Amino acid sequence: MSRSVASPVTSRGTHPPTRLVPARMRPRDILAVGGVGLRTRPLRAFLSAVGIAIGIAAMISVVGISSSSQAELDRKLAALGTNLLTVAPGSTLFGDDAQLPAESVAMIARIGPVEQVAAIGQVPDATVYRSDRIPSVETNGIATRAANLDLLDTVGGTVASGTWLNEATARYPAVVLGSTAARRLGLAAAGTDVQVHLGGRWFTVIGILDAVPLAPELDSSALVGWEAAHSYLGFDGYPTTVYTRCAESAVQAVREVLGATANPARPNEVKVSRPSDALVAQQATDEAFTGLLLGLGAVALLVGGVGVANTMVISVLERRAEIGLRRSLGATRGQVRTQFLAESLLLSGFGGAGGGLLGTGVTAGYSLYQSWPTVVPLWAILGGLGATLVIGGLAGLYPAVRAARLSPTEALTTP
Repeated sequence: MSRSVASPVTSRGTHPPTRLVPARMRPRDILAVGGVGLRTRPLRAFLSAVGIAIGIAAMISVVGISSSSQAELDRKLAALGTNLLTVAPGSTLFGDDAQLPAESVAMIARIGPVEQVAAIGQVPDATVYRSDRIPSVETNGIATRAANLDLLDTVGGTVASGTWLNEATARYPAVVLGSTAARRLGLAAAGTDVQVHLGGRWFTVIGILDAVPLAPELDSSALVGWEAAHSYLGFDGYPTTVYTRCAESAVQAVREVLGATANPARPNEVKVSRPSDALVAQQATDEAFTGLLLGLGAVALLVGGVGVANTMVISVLERRAEIGLRRSLGATRGQVRTQFLAESLLLSGFGGAGGGLLGTGVTAGYSLYQSWPTVVPLWAILGGLGATLVIGGLAGLYPAVRAARLSPTEALTTP
């Protein structure tokens, strides 16, 4: 702990008293003495580190899951495109429901940057049942809608089972069910022998769609051909939603003229929206919820820090004899303080490393379950480790100072 330094001989040939200079502790020595308490009390050290690990794991997993969700949204929007606009009727000046002209689809198609146009039309009083024996009040929330043949390509939808409507089936009692509608009707696959009771007559289920993220209203719909809806269900031919695909660079310009184009006589009665904006808004809501979870993770981390402080205080009380012996052998207050501070940092560091691994594992597992890409930002891991070191330093500061203040005689004589 200390080493003697020889002094030069004086003029009378005598040597002054030897001056003791404390030996410097190298980083390797600091780690060695700092790990003594952890090795001698492994269970206590483990339980204290678990508190830190839970807080860090909670924070990293929350950030990781949020980032993975954002990556999935970006991937989905890249695949579906953000150039889809929808046109729907709004309200009149008197608050009544407005109506789009029957020729609105053809007029929108004349806009230069528009690439694809398709429409659906609500068919009132055409409820869908699995059997004609089901009471009429049990509609399961399934709406019947007439659909253009270009609808699936325009909204970026895909068929899970069977096929989509074509020029032949669109004229006959054939229906394509959305994913939610099929689930509510208890249908897993389409086929020529699969029928539903729709609008008072039997329709053959020729297809079942996958979920359509940009047009969620289609998920709970029974879609029939435009001509079939007119012939068998009394459809009036007025569209209720028009889906428009345009060039990416002209989305805003097309959006500004869609209302006046769809209904030149009453453009104020037209609602124009961008479905991808709803997905982005949903992500913003998820981010607000992520902030709340991060706060809970920070509380867990603080509780873990209190656990570390408690462990270090008890360690100082139990190791008074060791402190006194080291002080009597020449260890300085600074060396004793460094020893216990290093022990606290090691304890927190182990907890932070374990929490980083646990948080990354939770993120990977949840992302795999949701079929998302796994994204764990590097700043979250480094920030978590940095937070553990700060917490460990603050938690171990008081016990370290307390240990350094003990005099050798007090530490050796006090039981």
